[in-house]
Amino acid sequence: MSSLICPPVIRSALGVLDRSLFSKTINLAAATVHEKRNIAAWRQKLTKERSILDLDRLRNVVSHPDQALASQGTKCLLLHPKIKAEAPETWTPLLQEGVASKELGVIPYDLILDYDYWSYEEVMKSLLPSNLRDEHDGIPQGFNQAGHVAHMNLRERYLPYKKLIAEAIVDKNPTVKTVINKIANVGTESEFRTFAYEVLAGPDDLNVEERENDCIFQFDYSKVYWNSKLEGEHRRLVNIFQPGEVVCDVMAGIGPFAVPAGKKGVFVWANDYNPESYRYLAENIKRNKVRQYVRPFNQDGRNFITKAADLVYAASMNGEHAVLEPNRKEQRGQHPNSKTARKSKSTPRYKHIPIPSTISHFVMNLPASAITFLSCFRGLYSGKEQLFAPHTGTKLPMVHVHCFAPKADDDTPLANISERISAELGVDMKSGDAENAYEVSILEVRTVAPNKRMFCASFRVPPEVAFADRLQTSKSR
Repeated sequence: MSSLICPPVIRSALGVLDRSLFSKTINLAAATVHEKRNIAAWRQKLTKERSILDLDRLRNVVSHPDQALASQGTKCLLLHPKIKAEAPETWTPLLQEGVASKELGVIPYDLILDYDYWSYEEVMKSLLPSNLRDEHDGIPQGFNQAGHVAHMNLRERYLPYKKLIAEAIVDKNPTVKTVINKIANVGTESEFRTFAYEVLAGPDDLNVEERENDCIFQFDYSKVYWNSKLEGEHRRLVNIFQPGEVVCDVMAGIGPFAVPAGKKGVFVWANDYNPESYRYLAENIKRNKVRQYVRPFNQDGRNFITKAADLVYAASMNGEHAVLEPNRKEQRGQHPNSKTARKSKSTPRYKHIPIPSTISHFVMNLPASAITFLSCFRGLYSGKEQLFAPHTGTKLPMVHVHCFAPKADDDTPLANISERISAELGVDMKSGDAENAYEVSILEVRTVAPNKRMFCASFRVPPEVAFADRLQTSKSR
């Protein structure tokens, strides 16, 4: 059936998407049901016998092709292409039985499928020469989406067809209004992970709104970094953070970790070196009403690591806190007309959530270079040993650093990442359980290219690093 129900092959014009060329008429047979009330029963029988047309996105109960009968509400059932109206020998026993009993009739039916029916993949296979596709790449269909913008990274061989591809993406994805193509690698022209792009379809409007993990983010996609494919990773780490803890997000971007964490009552010192990211971070903090918990900064990440530890400690010593308002039930209980109010003279309770003196987690989502920042943890809590075990029950911070490594079928990437972390910390670390001293938990986040993977390595700051004398850091990001 797949060879019959497929769009026409179109190779005529590059750069012009003529949707009318995708119209195709397929000669089928249809079963007419003489008693309208029996249409559902016959559909069920024919479906069980596999003699009915079964295609995605296509109804097999249609109006009768005779307009006079159709106006009276007469329906018919589209049959499998192997069944021919003019060839009774192709009819199944059930059809023959229905015709013999005069409950059914079998008639020719011209099924017209136009551009709107075909999927994006079918349109691409129709437009693109087969020699452009291979078993690994298939057709160009993967893209990152931010709000109404689809961001592609087309391979060179597809560039002559880029306008066609973009128009088809807009047509087949209702939420996409603009399609852009990256024309340089992230970081090639900007230290802020932004990239040069060209608009392939739709308006040149990259001011988008994205909803993720129950938060709303607004930003100019051309000025900041955003990757919707990391939503699961954002959620995973936020779920690890506990209300009342402090998290330092060293490369916070516009807040995909920080803002959802703030919503669950986690204190976050959120920093980004990009002034535009910082601006949108501050706006998103306000928009999502987490200003009590999330504080934005625009500083060099290397300097911010130890500075955040100092700022959190100072805030704690100053008694800074968040204030939780009474819930609705408590507020109703204090209403003058409430029966509960007559029984109790207490005022609504505003709960104070103090800022702890230490940071529980560091997030470093800059996979191309974040590991090189780890040397800046030296002296993180120099002279403050009394804040941690065995003097208290507080553990040293857990660091979650994202990185890239080559794809391999063995443990080579894990060993490679552990060695790179060890080199920066000056302490021997090995792959294992992050809750064990000097061990690193390494989780694969996603495949970013055929031979490249993104990982998240988590470990606790070793005491000889945390309590060492501080070193001067040079500005880099």
